Amino acid sequence: MFVPRPLMVLPVGLLLLFLGQQACVNAEVFTALCDMEYLIHMEKDLVDSLEQYIQREEDKLNRIKTIHSRFKAVSKMAGEEPVKHLHHPVNAYLLVKRYTRDWPLLEAWIQEDTAEDFLYNLTKVKESFPSDEDYMGAGKALVRLQDTYDLSTQNIAMGKMGQEMAKATHPDMEFTKSPELWSEDCFELGRLAYVDQDYYHCALWMEEALARFQPDPTSDLTKDTILDYLAYASYQVWLGEEGNQNNIDRAYQATKELLKINPEHTRASNNMQFFEKEIAKTRNLVTPQKEEAESTDRGEYRRDLARDYLPEREIYELLCQAEQPEYFNITPSRVKHLKCRYFNNNNHPRLLLAPQKLEQIFDKPKMWIFHNILEDREMDVIKELAQPRLRRATIQNSVTGELEHASYRISKSAWLQGWEHKVIRRVNQRVEDVTGLTMETAEELQVVNYGMGGHYEPHFDFARKEEKSAFDPKEGNRIATMLFYMSDVEAGGATVFPQVGARLVPEKGAGAFWYNLFKSGEGDMLTRHAACPVLVGSKWVSNKWIHERGQEFRRKCGLSPED
Repeated sequence: MFVPRPLMVLPVGLLLLFLGQQACVNAEVFTALCDMEYLIHMEKDLVDSLEQYIQREEDKLNRIKTIHSRFKAVSKMAGEEPVKHLHHPVNAYLLVKRYTRDWPLLEAWIQEDTAEDFLYNLTKVKESFPSDEDYMGAGKALVRLQDTYDLSTQNIAMGKMGQEMAKATHPDMEFTKSPELWSEDCFELGRLAYVDQDYYHCALWMEEALARFQPDPTSDLTKDTILDYLAYASYQVWLGEEGNQNNIDRAYQATKELLKINPEHTRASNNMQFFEKEIAKTRNLVTPQKEEAESTDRGEYRRDLARDYLPEREIYELLCQAEQPEYFNITPSRVKHLKCRYFNNNNHPRLLLAPQKLEQIFDKPKMWIFHNILEDREMDVIKELAQPRLRRATIQNSVTGELEHASYRISKSAWLQGWEHKVIRRVNQRVEDVTGLTMETAEELQVVNYGMGGHYEPHFDFARKEEKSAFDPKEGNRIATMLFYMSDVEAGGATVFPQVGARLVPEKGAGAFWYNLFKSGEGDMLTRHAACPVLVGSKWVSNKWIHERGQEFRRKCGLSPED
């Protein structure tokens, strides 16, 4: 019978961050990268303080070594002929001196607290440390990126995550690099996946930890610990729908290797017998057809994605990866309607001398990009106003109508009103000018910064009528969306529309516009969209959601999907 590793039994002292007892009050640092910047500066100060402590310790140790060498020399000389040595009065005097002066001095040096300043500095900032929730969130963010962008653990561990996508998207942008991961780093990621009962990713990261393992005097991590987790995770993957014969074989091989290192491992010995029986049974049951299907899997633990159709989740991931299923290809007859032009919205007075650069990027549903609609100094003001007020973004529960946090939306947001600054008033007016829609019933400007792997999975901007507290009748539903991109993103972070295969790449200063409702007031289901996880970089956006009321005689004068 298989003896499982107890889920909540922690391996020896490897999870100081995970088990850290100090929790940050806000506890959501990972949900916005702008809120993590202070950690870089704080760590630099801590490193400087640690360096000073090390210097003091080294100075103290050098003093101790010096006096030790003196004691050793005189002790050796005296020990050869102790009685004769004491016949000399200077020797007798120095012996008494050492006991009354030098040894007490040495004791004082050893008891000297050189760490006081460092510990004071550490304690002073410890309340600002990220919490366990941040640690779990950061780990899950890496796993999310690995999943969404189909990244190998080896490339991530080698510091090559997102380089190809970054070069394709922004060839002239200097790519942000990361260091190679140590074996213990990979183990920690696998351990986080294990705690989350994500055995698929646990197995992947334990394999990488094993491949990179080297004995390290600063770490308690051992090879048999990695093998223990690897065997258990591989077995669990085999039990699930994602498993195949390779997984049970890997569990067997890992356990076999563990027993070579630690033959007295009782649980591993019992599991070996269990694995041998299961392997014999499964090999008798596997058909040639199943073996052929499994041989197409990408990687030893790759999920089986063979299906007759692509569900939304997989379309979403393909679009995030800048790949598009063939059945979404736009025909030439549709492409010819997608044009760029200078746009003054029927000779609007404020646009006559400063027309907007307008590009229609999609036809069904119609979507437009206003290039350079925001200026750099305007975006700087918006970010500066929003940053102190950023709070973790929420979603509205469709059943209860209450606002709540959700794992499928990782970002922080703030709301800015027109009276707060002339730039906000100017942006609101510009949206009204280019769309022809009144801002009287529009929502305030929402500013969003995405955190580690920040994303927002497929959703509608409009509220469906069956939802509780869907919208205020005085304002109506969200008729249209203006989405401003306020930063370039090195890799990832695209806005994708899984129903139609559209993909918008963040372009600093640009604004994407589309209608969420038909003229009948019914929601356009094709506008279902998502914010792909930010692979590398920081993503700032702001939204202007425009509501129905007040648009009755305006919509026909502006951009319209039926025009």
